[in-house]
Amino acid sequence: MDRITLRGIRAYGRHGANPGEREREQPFDIEMALEIDLRAAERSDELGDTLDYDALCRALVEIVESTSFFLLEALAGALATTVLADARVRSVELSVAKPGLLGGATPGVTLHRKNPRYGAPFVP
Repeated sequence: MDRITLRGIRAYGRHGANPGEREREQPFDIEMALEIDLRAAERSDELGDTLDYDALCRALVEIVESTSFFLLEALAGALATTVLADARVRSVELSVAKPGLLGGATPGVTLHRKNPRYGAPFVP
């Protein structure tokens, strides 16, 4: 299976369980790899035959900026759900990190999710 990756996404949001973490924006780093069949795009060279990763990146940043979760796990779950809304995506590995939080250490979580809608008709 083919893969699309997005690395180095930085967004600012108000997420955290400890006192004060949600009072100001903090950076969150996102990386993801998704499994998707890219043969149609390979043949056609048309954006409509692949996943628009610019639009996906903007959607992920919007989630970080417009929501507020206590846990990185919940934020990562919301992001993974957005990725898997496209039935062409077979699975996603998605990481969210909060850089420099713990005395310079960076906590993060990585989710591996399969798409229960994989293979359903694609509706743009």
